[in-house]
Amino acid sequence: MSQVTVLGVWRSPYVYRVIWALKLKGVDYEYVEEEVLHNKSDRLLKYNPVHKKVPVLVHAGKPIAESAVILEYIEETWPQNPLLPKDPYQRALARFWIKFGEDKFGAMFGFFMTEGEQQVKATKERQEQLTILEEQGLGDKKFFGGDEIGMADLEFGWLAWWMDVLSELAGVKGIEAETFPRLHAWIQRFKDIPTIKEPLPDRSAMLTYFKGRRAIFLASAKS
Repeated sequence: MSQVTVLGVWRSPYVYRVIWALKLKGVDYEYVEEEVLHNKSDRLLKYNPVHKKVPVLVHAGKPIAESAVILEYIEETWPQNPLLPKDPYQRALARFWIKFGEDKFGAMFGFFMTEGEQQVKATKERQEQLTILEEQGLGDKKFFGGDEIGMADLEFGWLAWWMDVLSELAGVKGIEAETFPRLHAWIQRFKDIPTIKEPLPDRSAMLTYFKGRRAIFLASAKS
């Protein structure tokens, strides 16, 4: 095992936050694909015995779990190309929006797990949270922290790739320029960064996988 290893699964935005952070820092790492739904490996159970989930960052044999915790560890361990502002107030603001993203993920994801009236309600809630994010979090800035990509951008990176796939499968509109012009522009800037664009998962594979997951969610809701 190399000095830095990431245990992940190809379809997880949480895993990609860690990959993006390491790439932006210029840190070499080994990636190990895990099976997390049915056959969890002994390696995963060893390095994350509490939650038994990915991502897990293993650095010099020591494991760190939970993507938000891993990002903070990466920032402290490799200070080059900082992902958090130096100013204490701006740093606190970045952490506020990261926490917002963690807290509101379910509200922004619910439309994908529902249909009919429930989906209409969930989609409305998603739109409300996206409006708050666009107006109060991003505003007129290029990125959430200003002119440079930062940790808050990685938190919301799933909006730039996963949201479009989930919206298509659920039959609802995604983040369109007419409705969310600033978020839409941010998505384009985010995806144009080479270290972000290069490792993005295959869209067709994501459509296939998440189509199956949506069917499971809907069947479970009816049972």
